[in-house]
Amino acid sequence: MIISRTPYRISFFGGGTDYPGWFRQHGGEVLATTIDKYCYITCRYLPPFFEHRIRVVYSKIENCVTVDEIKHPAARETLRFLDFDRGVEIHHDGDLPARSGMGTSSSYTVGLLHALYALKGQMPGKRQLADESIHIEQEMLRETVGCQDQVMAAFGGLNHVSFPKDGEASIKPLTLPASKITELNDNLLLCYTGIQRTASTIAESYVNDLAAKEEQLLSIRDMVQEGVSILSNDRPIEQFGRLLNEAWLSKREMGGDVTNPTVDEIYSAALASGALGGKLLGAGGGGFMLLFVPPESRQHVQKKLNELIYVPFKFETSGSQIIFFEQQEDFSYADQARIGQPAPVFQELGND
Repeated sequence: MIISRTPYRISFFGGGTDYPGWFRQHGGEVLATTIDKYCYITCRYLPPFFEHRIRVVYSKIENCVTVDEIKHPAARETLRFLDFDRGVEIHHDGDLPARSGMGTSSSYTVGLLHALYALKGQMPGKRQLADESIHIEQEMLRETVGCQDQVMAAFGGLNHVSFPKDGEASIKPLTLPASKITELNDNLLLCYTGIQRTASTIAESYVNDLAAKEEQLLSIRDMVQEGVSILSNDRPIEQFGRLLNEAWLSKREMGGDVTNPTVDEIYSAALASGALGGKLLGAGGGGFMLLFVPPESRQHVQKKLNELIYVPFKFETSGSQIIFFEQQEDFSYADQARIGQPAPVFQELGND
């Protein structure tokens, strides 16, 4: 049995410039961090005693004989990508809800890929996990997603990630004093709007015409360097919060379904109560909102937005990990020989 643990991420600046349609012409950059909220994937080879050969458990339970029958898109295509030829059981548990802007879909893909490799006795590197997860989501699933979520889930940490016009992504961890990390963490407030949405659907509302949004995307990309400068130099941390506000205003100009009246009302109330900036995480439309709130204003903001769920968090640096491994005893029964066949029938033994 294998258990993988893969973190979710918070993206500060540069979201939107990590889409291939943009960075292959202009280059892209993001500043993001992973946090101590995780996706857990448990995998084991399935014993050959059941009518089903594949069991996938998430908010639903799927019992299937072939990979083609699986309805969960990422589970189906990841098993197909690995050409998995054994009966397998997959369980998913997450600390945060899906469709919430925290990169949960990519964390699932990275975590499942990691766990299945481990089940086969293989140890993929972090870049391999990121690259193959991007391939599964963009090429096999044909989802409108960027590349930062997979990179962050695989590598972990507070990173400045660059996406060149050609070649591999460059991951540069920010090496900051512990006091700076603590100061940044203490000024961030993560709250859940309760609005669920599908990131690829939101992204389609503005990504398909990126050329018309060149001015906004160039501005969003340039803010990454400014954000790195604020954290890396002896500059007031409040400047980071105000820059978040500028970035959110620029992203709202992307149009489509990035925001809505409910989100705008929450954000305006937060600013009026002492927040210096913030943003919706992910593609927009709902999910989690990140607010930059000085500690002295935190109670005011939480009291004003008392209907929201607040999630305490810390930054994490490990990325996707295998946290449990236990070798299974193999069955002599030729499981792969019975694909599409009913389970074997065992005669019940009597007492004599």
